[in-house]
Amino acid sequence: MTPSSEATDAPRPRRVGPVDLGSLGLNDLVTLLDDRVDSWFEPLRGNQVADAAARVVSGLGDRGLLWAASTAWRARRPGERRTRAVRALAVAGVESSLVNAALKGVIGRPRPDPADLRLGSNVVPLRRPTTTSFPSGHTLAAFCAATVLSERDDPAGSALLFACAGLIGISRIHLRAHHTSDVLGGMVIGTALGVLGRRLV
Repeated sequence: MTPSSEATDAPRPRRVGPVDLGSLGLNDLVTLLDDRVDSWFEPLRGNQVADAAARVVSGLGDRGLLWAASTAWRARRPGERRTRAVRALAVAGVESSLVNAALKGVIGRPRPDPADLRLGSNVVPLRRPTTTSFPSGHTLAAFCAATVLSERDDPAGSALLFACAGLIGISRIHLRAHHTSDVLGGMVIGTALGVLGRRLV
C-alpha cells in the first residue's frame, strides 16, 4: 500500500494513552480518535483470516461491484422494481463519484502512514490507493448506495446493505487505507447523498 505524495512526511507519534480531552483542539481530538481506533485494529493485523476478510470486503467495494450485484438481484424480474433499482444505482454512482472527487481535491488529506503496517502475505489482491484520504470513497459510495437502494418493504435486504456498507468502512481502517475520521465522514456524507438520491429516484 502506498500513501499519497503528501503522506511521505515523518510519521507522527500515536497517542493512545490517557489524555486530558479538555486541553485538546478539534484537530487534536480527530488525531486522537484516529490513533486510538487504529491501535484497536493492530492486534488483528497479520492474522491471515482477518487480513483476507478485509481484503475481500474492501475489494467488493471497488468500483461499485457489490452494489451492481445487489441491483442485478433486485432487477432480476421486469417491472417497476427493476426500473427503480437501475435508476437508484445510476444516481448513487454519479452522486458519490462527483462529491468524493470534489472533496478529495479540495481537502487533500494525506493517507495514513503505512510504514509500520504489517499485513500477512495473502493471495487476495489489494488495490493500492493513489488519491487523498478524506473522505473514504469506498465508505461514501457504500452508504450512498445502501441508502438509495434500500426498500421499505424489504427490511432484511436493506439491513444487509447497510451491514455490508459498515463492513467496507471497517475494512478500510483495518488495511490502513483510511483514517477512522475519513470513514466516519464517508458514512455521514454518503448517507446524506443517499437521502437526496432517493428523492431523485
